[in-house]
Amino acid sequence: MIQSFEKMLASGKDNTLLRFSLGSEYLKAGEPVNAVNHLRQAVALDPKYSAAWKLLGRALVESGQPADALVAYREGIAVAEAKGDKQAAKEMTVYARRIEKSVHEDRGRSNEND
Repeated sequence: MIQSFEKMLASGKDNTLLRFSLGSEYLKAGEPVNAVNHLRQAVALDPKYSAAWKLLGRALVESGQPADALVAYREGIAVAEAKGDKQAAKEMTVYARRIEKSVHEDRGRSNEND
């Protein structure tokens, strides 16, 4: 699937859905860094695509970038709420809270070691 999508992209057929699909496929393949690149492009092409924001957040988490994921989730929540996409907003809120909790716990452990 990835090869087919990459061929489409190489032929000049760049659009939001293609970038979203590539990001999704790269995530499934265990390549979150490649997924991030395509999903960032998807939200650049359509900043109101809440599903792309949600998947971008996940890809950023999986690529070890929780702070960037939190930013993506917050942007995605705002987009989803503005569109009335309550389920996506709810899911991203849960994911964002997990990151915030994890960061808070990590800081606590760091302070204990000082």
